[in-house]
Amino acid sequence: MARAIWSGSISFGLVTIPVELYSATEDHTVHFNQFQRGTSDRIRYKRVNERTGREVPYDKIVKGHEVDNGEYVIVEPEELDEIAPGRSRTLDIEAFVDIGEIDPVHFQKTYWLGPRKPEFSRPYLLLAQAMKKTNRAGIALFVMRGKQYLTALTEDKGVLAVHTLFFADEIRKPQDVLDVTPEGRAPRGKELDMAVSLVESMADDWRPKDYRDTYTERVNELIKAKQKGSKVKVEDEPAEATGVVDLMEALQRSVEASKKKRGKGKKVS
Repeated sequence: MARAIWSGSISFGLVTIPVELYSATEDHTVHFNQFQRGTSDRIRYKRVNERTGREVPYDKIVKGHEVDNGEYVIVEPEELDEIAPGRSRTLDIEAFVDIGEIDPVHFQKTYWLGPRKPEFSRPYLLLAQAMKKTNRAGIALFVMRGKQYLTALTEDKGVLAVHTLFFADEIRKPQDVLDVTPEGRAPRGKELDMAVSLVESMADDWRPKDYRDTYTERVNELIKAKQKGSKVKVEDEPAEATGVVDLMEALQRSVEASKKKRGKGKKVS
């Protein structure tokens, strides 16, 4: 069984439910160490004073924040500890909002919440079912590992899920980051009809198990192949971008290809 990474209570109104927090996801990324090419020598990094070139022990290092060009404010570790939020023991729900009102860009990471003991199941399930019936999420702030999080509690598969959210000032507007923003008249007429037809021809149910991290699989294949002295097939080059002139033709051919693919996938009764 997985270990809880946080233990505390959910509080809403006058109701308190002791709970434990568990990670809902796991990382399958393949991790590498660094070596000097042609040798079996590992690469190591040291904390070095850039002026003297000498290594600096960890207890002699402080943090600095740049406030101007080349000017820094130095902060001692103890000063940060003094203002750090204490370890929160409570997920205090401040409001219940419509789940549909939360823009997906705010979602960061998901955790599962479980009752700390079997005797706490009744109020736990009561909260879960109430949120499911109303299609609402509980908004709460809490502290974990020295950091404060904005969270949304939801019902999912009969249990409670905690989604950490980005704060509003952490979200960047697309207009502020895109090098090229779409411009011109909104698409309409035959082009739009054809695009809608393509979307509808590709409509399907959401089945997450149909999708895999193929890059990680290929990295593992590469490692196994190199271990055996074999070669790995090189991935095909990505398709070129569709030009404006041949957009209608590309849409038409895409719709036809999608219909043929769907036709082959249907079972003959």
